Amino acid sequence: MTTTAAVPNDVLRAVRMGLRMSQDEFATALRRAGDELGEPNEASKRLVQRWESGISKTPRGVYARALERSTGRPVEALGFSLPVPMARVHADGTGGHDMDAGVEGVAAATAGPQKVSQSSEAMFTGVWLSRYEFHSSSRDATFEGKHHVVIVQHGNRLTVQSLPGASGNPDSPLALDLTVDRNVVTGTWVEQTAADGYYNGARYHGALQMLVEPTGRRMAGKWVGFGKDFDVNTGPWELRLMDRSTSKATLERYSKPPE
Repeated sequence: MTTTAAVPNDVLRAVRMGLRMSQDEFATALRRAGDELGEPNEASKRLVQRWESGISKTPRGVYARALERSTGRPVEALGFSLPVPMARVHADGTGGHDMDAGVEGVAAATAGPQKVSQSSEAMFTGVWLSRYEFHSSSRDATFEGKHHVVIVQHGNRLTVQSLPGASGNPDSPLALDLTVDRNVVTGTWVEQTAADGYYNGARYHGALQMLVEPTGRRMAGKWVGFGKDFDVNTGPWELRLMDRSTSKATLERYSKPPE
């Protein structure tokens, strides 16, 4: 009999770390969310550990709803193994399929089985400065987006999550799902703009490819994504290492807009 090894849920772990919560604090937040929803649950540190280690791959409904309330994200965007496609019922009672599985779903479906050496297993884990440039046709100017992000590495997969308050606008979270093949990093990105900002809460996503410098402390390349006029845009994107630590104190220190 062949035993399939558990695949850690690095997306959930990165989201929790981005919220600056320990596993015990996250479990407490889930219990609080359950009480607020009128669906008490028994979330514990051990349950969070089972989710993050990949031992438990699918949360029960009561926990799924608590996860969504606690993180502000749909459960299918938290790295769990859920049925695909996700059937949804529209407000008018008709059925339909949500074809947008999110950045995590896209990368999980396309990531190959490449391996990295044991010595580089976690060389990218840490806090990084993310910076990209984009041209606004409506304002006829070029702007840059900056975030402090936390990277969690498992094998050749990098899960990237912006820290709260780390972009100068806490309502503009950024997430990337990347894979590493030698010095080439490839994956997808998604950003939810602020509801009261210039782009009125629009959700943008696309692809990204970068090259890692020999020091392993910087990676740079190009992003590609769609514009509001059905055009495809591109621009530079770089990630620069700020701190190898992912301790709670370090994450709190970088939960502020980049200078």
